Amino acid sequence: MRLVIDTNCLLVSIPKLSKTRWLFDAMRAGVFEIGITTEILEEYEEILGEFYSSNLASNVVEMLPNLKNTIWVTLYYKWGLIQQDIDDNKFVDCAVACQADYIITHDKHFKVLKKIPFPKVEILKMSELKKILFHGRI
Repeated sequence: MRLVIDTNCLLVSIPKLSKTRWLFDAMRAGVFEIGITTEILEEYEEILGEFYSSNLASNVVEMLPNLKNTIWVTLYYKWGLIQQDIDDNKFVDCAVACQADYIITHDKHFKVLKKIPFPKVEILKMSELKKILFHGRI
């Protein structure tokens, strides 16, 4: 399974005592592939640095490109499918370019993708992904 993870989901999955830590651990363990771009990594670093620390942000941003399950994506086209928050389009464009199965997000702006027939981009909340990955056992 190939995923693109919105910053809001990565952010909450990092703390060791987080209920959603399973996402970060599954990513590191190679349970799924993750698509990233330079622009996504820059956002991860900025938001993680603001919320946690610049040291933690640097560690995550250095780790991600080196995971065996990371797919480095070069964008050749920008779809511009999300108008309410155009900054979210970096995740959509990455998902289309790497043929991701899902974008994992809790951001309401991504709901518009359900109404767009082409290119088809599926979204999931973390709880939905957890059921798919672990068949409700966790």
